[in-house]
Amino acid sequence: MKKVVANMTMGNDMSALYHEVIACMHIPDLEVKKMVYLFLINYARARAEIANHAVNGFEDDLNDANPLTRAMAIRTMGYIYVERVIESLIDPLRHCLRDRDPYVRKTAAMAVLKLYMFDRSLVEEEKFLDMLKDLLADSNPSVVANAVAALTEVSERSPHIKLKLNMKIAGKLITALNECNEWGQIYILESLMYVTPQTSEDAETVIERILPRLQHGNSGVVLVSVKVIAYMMNYVGRTETLEPILRKLSPPLVTLLTSGPEVQYITLRNIQLLLQRWPTILQNQQRAFFCKYDDPIYVKLAKLEVILSLTTEENARVVLAELVEYATEIDVDFVRKAVRSIGRIAIKIELAADRSVRALMDLIQTKVNYVVQEAIVVIRDIFRKYPNRYESIIGTLCENLDTLDEAEARAAMIWIIGQYADRIDNSDEVLGRFLET
Repeated sequence: MKKVVANMTMGNDMSALYHEVIACMHIPDLEVKKMVYLFLINYARARAEIANHAVNGFEDDLNDANPLTRAMAIRTMGYIYVERVIESLIDPLRHCLRDRDPYVRKTAAMAVLKLYMFDRSLVEEEKFLDMLKDLLADSNPSVVANAVAALTEVSERSPHIKLKLNMKIAGKLITALNECNEWGQIYILESLMYVTPQTSEDAETVIERILPRLQHGNSGVVLVSVKVIAYMMNYVGRTETLEPILRKLSPPLVTLLTSGPEVQYITLRNIQLLLQRWPTILQNQQRAFFCKYDDPIYVKLAKLEVILSLTTEENARVVLAELVEYATEIDVDFVRKAVRSIGRIAIKIELAADRSVRALMDLIQTKVNYVVQEAIVVIRDIFRKYPNRYESIIGTLCENLDTLDEAEARAAMIWIIGQYADRIDNSDEVLGRFLET
């Protein structure tokens, strides 16, 4: 069997041996059965006769005394979308959902999901979804987690089946969190997004019970906990209750920025969404988002967005100094984003506008082509925001006309010249130079 599976893995067609392989189903050895099931999953979908010959073996394994054997049989049948196998799966699946062993029950819960993907109407007719809902009250946390995962997936895939959980079920699910592994906790926490609190107290209760998950070592658990807490905060009616919750959300989010770059990026994207809803959530934490030299470019760009959102009148000076440093880096995309961020701070915070314009003029003096062009684009936006305030710098901008080769920068310069034509002695000649190109 090992040689058969090895050849199958390398892409060799071993389907001709299906008679001999199916005969091995009766060998009472788990390792052999695993390899037989791998063979069946690989070939039975394409060749229905293989699946049909294996049905009797499946039925024997479903009645085996060993729960691992029963679970493997129900899992494998769920993978084989052949009509006779599906017909033979219905009654055993119903029994497995009520099996005395929790491992069989949790495997059967996922088999319902696989069957739903193959035939939605069959699952609904046989009331398997109702049986899944009954498993939410199961005494075993792993069974609860799998039932939740299956119901959530069904709800997302179905246009008319929507999962709705009440506070009583939510309380049971939260109780099961302590005994679940990381994946089980994530499934259960995700399901809490289908709970609609009836009162502010209900939402506060859920938040209070979920807050300890923010200290979990798994970043996935932390992020989905933040997601659920943020959702429940929409139902909290008292502002004085929200402030301490927001303060508790801040440290775990900052801690996640010490993880790998992929986790950092996901965290930063989530932080951007949170800041749109609660701008004070990471107040005075802007230094935690300053870029490191070895950050990947996608992390740096995401950090710049967060830094910009956290910039206030009080910290604008520090942030601008940091952005000027970024504008001298070698990564062109990062430098462009940094220059553009300086301009956005000027537009966002009027008290920082003078300092921002001085910083942009210093960058223009570097004569670095892409820096100059990006600076001219953002200066145009600053002119629009503060008309007749910084026209003294137009002469310096005009000195760099010959270096402009990007459409956006040239368009920005044309707008500036047209807007302030009465203050430029040879504005018609300057505009004529653009017509020549």
